Amino acid sequence: QVQLVESGGDSVQSGGSLTLSCAASGWTYTTGYMGWFRQASGKEREGVASIATEGTTVYADSVKGRFTISRDNAKNILYLQMNDLKPEDTAMYSCAADPRYYGFTSLREFEYKFWGQGTQVTVSS
Repeated sequence: QVQLVESGGDSVQSGGSLTLSCAASGWTYTTGYMGWFRQASGKEREGVASIATEGTTVYADSVKGRFTISRDNAKNILYLQMNDLKPEDTAMYSCAADPRYYGFTSLREFEYKFWGQGTQVTVSS
């Protein structure tokens, strides 16, 4: 059974940086795409970034140039480096993964099978 556990969430000042991690246990697949999603209070969950098995990435327009997604396939860990954080980045951040495709990325939550519980990021002005 695959379990995703996020860590790294914190409270930071505007302009600060954070790195989120997502450890995947029970992941025995050789392919699969992974992603980060976030949900702010009172808003729908939105896709932030996604990375394919071989490293192709896609980002939401709101985070392009500020966030970087990466993965360590040997350790089954997903990362999200977040720079120049803004108050509007405040949200619960969750990682997601799905083993179905190689060379595939997605910011659509319905395309992911496995989900973590989330880690809170709060950015103050």
